[in-house]
Amino acid sequence: MPVYRDEGIIIRTHKLGEVDRILTILTRRHGQIRAVAKGVRKTSSRFGARLEPFMVADLQLYEGRNLDTVSQVEQLASYGAEIVADYQLYTIGNAILEAAERLTRETSSESHYLLLIGALRTLAQNQRPAPQVLDSYLLRSLALAGWVPDLEQCHLCQNSPISFSTHTGAVSCPSCELPGAVRLGGYGLELMRALLAGDWDTVAKADDQTKEAVGNVVSTYLQWQLERGLRSLRFLERSE
Repeated sequence: MPVYRDEGIIIRTHKLGEVDRILTILTRRHGQIRAVAKGVRKTSSRFGARLEPFMVADLQLYEGRNLDTVSQVEQLASYGAEIVADYQLYTIGNAILEAAERLTRETSSESHYLLLIGALRTLAQNQRPAPQVLDSYLLRSLALAGWVPDLEQCHLCQNSPISFSTHTGAVSCPSCELPGAVRLGGYGLELMRALLAGDWDTVAKADDQTKEAVGNVVSTYLQWQLERGLRSLRFLERSE
């Protein structure tokens, strides 16, 4: 069987039999893969603890017909302890992992991998407000998947917009407002642009009401594009 090596982020695990586990991994060069880690649920396993969600590892794998097999693991980073210790970080971290799993099933690039690592590192280090880390990750990962929101000018007349359409990703002015568009106002759309660009100075200036409104819009936009919402968002705590 062909052997390959890659860096990967563990985004999901499932039990297999009594001692094995199936892993869903977002790798740097091979996209999303599913692999079996044999014997990792035994107490004597040498690398079971390195193959949990929020872990980053250097992996050696054997290529299989349906599932690959993990043969060697070296831990590169672990963000699990810090994230799991805080309920808000844990719910947001799970939403990020679920979104990553859904958005990279068909195709992904190194940019998806680096974006996910950056989001998990930021969460674990508590560098930024966690709800806005989620919103920024969702907008940027949707853009990488091809659903880039157009946030600059009204989609019809090029005037200053105030509304965002969660169906089309376009913005509109009062005269050209699309059916079902959400009126976020200039400040709300400015926050969305800052989240998409990673402009954290601008994000920090937004008030709580604007942050909450934008967070709801981002979640709805994701749900529309995926045709189904994220289960993890049901348990989300956005309050600071």
